Amino acid sequence: MHTAQKSGLDQLPQVTEPRNPGMSLDMDWVMRARANRSAIERRAATLPGRRSVKKAHQAAWLARAISCIDLTTLAGDDTAGRVARLCSKARQPVRADLLDTIGMPGLTVGAVCVYHDMIAPAVAALQGSGIPVAAVSTGFPAGLSPFHLRVAEIEESVKAGAAEIDIVISRRHVLTGNWQALYDEMRTFRAACGEAHVKAILATGELGTLQNVARASLVCMMAGADFIKTSTGKESVNATLPVSLVMMRAIRDYHEATGFRVGYKPAGGISKAKDSLTYLALVKEELGDRWLRPDLFRFGASSLLGDIERQLEHHVTGAYSASWRHAMG
Repeated sequence: MHTAQKSGLDQLPQVTEPRNPGMSLDMDWVMRARANRSAIERRAATLPGRRSVKKAHQAAWLARAISCIDLTTLAGDDTAGRVARLCSKARQPVRADLLDTIGMPGLTVGAVCVYHDMIAPAVAALQGSGIPVAAVSTGFPAGLSPFHLRVAEIEESVKAGAAEIDIVISRRHVLTGNWQALYDEMRTFRAACGEAHVKAILATGELGTLQNVARASLVCMMAGADFIKTSTGKESVNATLPVSLVMMRAIRDYHEATGFRVGYKPAGGISKAKDSLTYLALVKEELGDRWLRPDLFRFGASSLLGDIERQLEHHVTGAYSASWRHAMG
């Protein structure tokens, strides 16, 4: 078995291709970033009705969506037992007979995402699976704890076995236009992660404008983010297609300018199989097929998998099952 598979790192971008090292903060580039809200919203509105896949093609796309899910539990009443059950679902996200029928045996999710205290039971439950453990960090979800504690939290989560760290940025840096502070913060977080893969959560629902989203995306990538992510899932507005379009185009611009690919993760509010297909179609159109893999695209979701499993069962059997039959843990 390859070393990456043993360590659970095989799905990380720094293993499959050169990791984004970041660059010096280019304020000219940041300030040139604009977002035409009306045009972006028109473009996003056309996608759900324009893109449709059916039958075997739909089953294949839904299987791809499963492989890109960060199966997540971020509840105050999480226990080691609940996390172990979630990890069992991550290993076997869909009934084996259904996966065999659609030609996808051995399919797993992209990662399991938990709070720091649940890293150890998740790592134990996923041992040998090749599925990485992701941990939310830096005072998630508000990111307002003392800075040195946020950095220490990252270091402790890496030490505990997290292969991916989902950090939250300080929204005030974006809202006040303090791009140097955002860059410095992100560089420090990236350094604290070491070899672990870092996802920068922008909390786009709290950034005010799409232009702020575009600029924050660029700054975080310049500071070395491996992924940029929409939301914590705790904001009143989470992932949306307009925000996704802005962030994907920032990723595309960064790749064209530097040659480094940065991943994308929409999170919060994506719970239906048909919505996952829409997001995958947007990724394909804006970034290309290379991004349709778990090392460069993830869904932050807890309930999405259940609906996809129901759709796959309908594809195979012709009948829908009750949602309670597809519990996550």
